[in-house]
Amino acid sequence: MPRWRIRNGVPAALTAAGLLLAGCANPSTGSADDDPTKPVTLKFWHGWSAPGEVKAINASIERFEKLHPNIDVKATGNVTDETINQALRAGGGEAPDVVSSFTTNNVGQYCDSGMWVDLDPFMKKTGLDKKKTFPKTLLDYTSYKGTQCALPFLADAFGMYYNKDAFKEAGIERPPRTMSELKEVAAKLTVRSGKDSYKRVGFMPNFRLYQNAPDRLFAQWGPQYFDADGKSNLADEPKTYDFFKTTNELIEAQGGFDDLEKFRATFGEEMSSQNGFLTGKLGMHLDGEWRGLMLDEKKAKFDWGVAPLPVPDDQADSYGRGFITGTVLGIAHSSKKQNAAWELVRFLTANTNQVVDLANDIHNVPSTFAALKSPRLDADRRFRTFFKILENEHSQALPQSTNGGSYIVSLADLAYSVEAGGKKNLREGLKKLDDQIDADNLQAEN
Repeated sequence: MPRWRIRNGVPAALTAAGLLLAGCANPSTGSADDDPTKPVTLKFWHGWSAPGEVKAINASIERFEKLHPNIDVKATGNVTDETINQALRAGGGEAPDVVSSFTTNNVGQYCDSGMWVDLDPFMKKTGLDKKKTFPKTLLDYTSYKGTQCALPFLADAFGMYYNKDAFKEAGIERPPRTMSELKEVAAKLTVRSGKDSYKRVGFMPNFRLYQNAPDRLFAQWGPQYFDADGKSNLADEPKTYDFFKTTNELIEAQGGFDDLEKFRATFGEEMSSQNGFLTGKLGMHLDGEWRGLMLDEKKAKFDWGVAPLPVPDDQADSYGRGFITGTVLGIAHSSKKQNAAWELVRFLTANTNQVVDLANDIHNVPSTFAALKSPRLDADRRFRTFFKILENEHSQALPQSTNGGSYIVSLADLAYSVEAGGKKNLREGLKKLDDQIDADNLQAEN
């Protein structure tokens, strides 16, 4: 479920039709007048493409069809958000009924545009209490301005993987819990191999490294991205300055940006056998729960553990928190089989055994309270560390925006410049960033 996957796979003719009709002002509208007990065929589009993941999704559908023999589900995998959006704007018989997305940041657009239907009436009609079923953080990122147009379809939590052998070699007894401890431990773990190269870096904060997008680590500060009026708040948020100060100190404590970037260039692709952490070039690494499965499958040559990411020193009591995101599931506004579609959505997101089975199969975090407590869950304590991160009251997901995740892209652009030393006046840069985000959101609303 990592967000790095490239997904294609819908027939080219359908994609082309979506492109031609993407600008339609009045796409076809569906209905919830169908009888979900009558024979029906549903189209389900999702983004999974790896053989093991597709097998797990197909097994989920088989379980659903056994419970609902009148509903036949036709699944199409490896589908991009772009293709889904084009098809939903076009509407018609070729559009999907049920859709999933790895891009949590787009929920604001799905809800605001009505592209995905409001699920609250379906939950009320069938007695599903969302607040008793799903953790609050997950409900936050699947809704926008009171509209619950999606539900969580498993979750991702981010923590810190660490090389236990390297820790032992450096005389470090436990993972760091605060940012000052992180700087100290990172420096101890860093081993040079020449004037401008390394054998190992303790913790590389560089924002272009794998999952190191700035919002992942920034979540440890618990920032407020927008003020009460919905205006971008990054320049007036003191935590923003402490975040950049800390990442720059981490960089300098391990040799400077240029040397770290040069070393990063020696790493292989994120999911390859030459991954920087897997090859021992990183002593600690920010990543999601799926990484553990890869480390086991590729037989890492060192003992490794998982811990929550450190937190700012003045927020030490929030240790255990982390960045939360996940796959989301919804019903297409154009579907004329919305009651039957809801039965599939309800089963995939709220049936405890189903959620547990899928979480075990693809090594993602369960997304319901009941599933998180199930004795049938994978007992690996390293995997379960991410369950605790998900349930931590301080853990944070990104706030939704009508302009999707474009504000995070803008933040990343600024962050690349800051880490390389290109922004001497940070407040000025952040003010310009706030203005840009506000202008982009205003344009999207209009």
